[in-house]
Amino acid sequence: MPAKSISTQADGKTFEQLRQECLQKKKLFEDPDFPACDSSLYYSQSVPINFEWKRPGQLCENPEFIVGGADRTDICQGELGDCWLLAAIASLTLHKETLARVVPNDQGFDRSYAGIFHFQFWQHNRWLDVVVDDRLPAVRNRLVLLHSASNNEFWSALLEKAYAKLNGSYESLKGGSTLEAMEDFTGGVGETYETKSAPTDLFNIMKKAYDRGSMMGCSIDITSSAESEAQTASGLVKGHAYSITGLEEVNYRGKKVKLIRIRNPWGQVEWNGAWSDESREWNVIDSSEKKRILQNSMDDGEFWMEFEDFKANYDKIEICNLTPDSLMDDTKRKWEVNMFEGNWIRGSTAGGCRNFIDTFWTNPQFKLTLLHADDNNDKCSVVIALMQKNRRALRKEGLDLQTIGFALYEAPADEDHLGKDFFRYNGSKARSKTYINVREISERFTLPPGKYLLVPTTFQPHDEADFLIPCVHILLVDNSGQLEFQEFKVFWEKMKKWIMLFISYDTDRSGKMSSYELRIALKAAGMHLNTKLLQLLGLRFADENYDIDFDDYLTCIVRLENMFSEYQGTFLLLSMNV
Repeated sequence: MPAKSISTQADGKTFEQLRQECLQKKKLFEDPDFPACDSSLYYSQSVPINFEWKRPGQLCENPEFIVGGADRTDICQGELGDCWLLAAIASLTLHKETLARVVPNDQGFDRSYAGIFHFQFWQHNRWLDVVVDDRLPAVRNRLVLLHSASNNEFWSALLEKAYAKLNGSYESLKGGSTLEAMEDFTGGVGETYETKSAPTDLFNIMKKAYDRGSMMGCSIDITSSAESEAQTASGLVKGHAYSITGLEEVNYRGKKVKLIRIRNPWGQVEWNGAWSDESREWNVIDSSEKKRILQNSMDDGEFWMEFEDFKANYDKIEICNLTPDSLMDDTKRKWEVNMFEGNWIRGSTAGGCRNFIDTFWTNPQFKLTLLHADDNNDKCSVVIALMQKNRRALRKEGLDLQTIGFALYEAPADEDHLGKDFFRYNGSKARSKTYINVREISERFTLPPGKYLLVPTTFQPHDEADFLIPCVHILLVDNSGQLEFQEFKVFWEKMKKWIMLFISYDTDRSGKMSSYELRIALKAAGMHLNTKLLQLLGLRFADENYDIDFDDYLTCIVRLENMFSEYQGTFLLLSMNV
């Protein structure tokens, strides 16, 4: 069962409750939390166009939620500068199971239509269910923001509205990273590659990511704001987000040529070089292969190009993995997840980066233990991601993304919070490549086993923000076999549920829960244990104050889950070594 989503409505009502109320009253839903008014569109200026809010039935005769299946041609950019979001939506359509989670299929314009729709997004370690009414901004009876190529199809426009609501307004969606939206659609693990300094086997890495169901995007850097969305002579657009929708190898004049398929969310303006839609290269390859790869190719913003041309023209690749398996080898691994939350508060915990040594030590500090080394190099693999919370929604208050980064230090024994002198005389063992004003930065490291201290910071002291840090510790494959993709999805849904249970009992955000509440938490997780076993678990995992910290809680629940799965019952659990 997928993890249950949380309603975001101010009155706490669910989509189904609101829909049934509207059907009983025979009245179309009007969302009080995101009204059809100028403030839902723009917060920093008056609305530049004379918009009218229209329901789909006012824009066409026979509106449909989805026409002939949702696909990447349903995403056409409008007047809003949110190409990063549209590129992610285009990638989302390639993954039907993920799409069904984000865009539930229990809605439409049939008898259950009540002017209300809902969508689900992963935010800060939980799934949120966002409802919207179907009043959309239009000019002269045409949608002017995100819309489908079919004028009677509305799922993509309504998805954009729900994401705008989640972030405070449509204007809040201007400018962003494709990876940000990909993670909000999946809860996945993000990684970024620079094409000019990428590994030599970058094509294989990306092909592996594509085959594993990862979502991918790419972009061309700009050197000044004047270059933003400037079109090059070859038909590419600078400072613009594209989605990567396919990778292939073809036989061409006796050799293998690597190709990559890319989509411009504008729905037009394409690459005009080698392997573009009408290029002569296609006339040389086998006709059946050409038909398979090109399919119904047209001027729809999607195009193929040779991979070497891609690397020469594009600068950044963003990959959102649904598992933290390395893309550098064929080994599928198990992993552990540590989840840290905190905030930078002026005058208290906002110490700035290492340049500000007098205050750096006041930043939040988190302990991370790495135990499981790879067989081939005696190092541990870990992915660390630092994510700022709620910054888009705060734009209307004049707050934007902070410039963030992190460092990892070897931790001395038995020290709760290290002081200034430690950081003055000890260098970091790993750190983020740079400080940058994005929602999330993530890095993959290989480090010796041991205890580490993770220090997340803003670049300047006194800058405030809330943050979340998932740390994914990659383990070795054990003798029981490999964790396959479907198994991962089941496990990850359970993991999210377990984390949410812990957070609900950690009422003071101390990172601990009372051992007395362990019975309730385990019962909520579907684990019914006898009193004797609960006593043993309390003795094993609780501290002297009868509290259980997050790591011990997760260790306990994962061990129980494994034993339940292996023995299909509870009677053998009494023999567990606790």
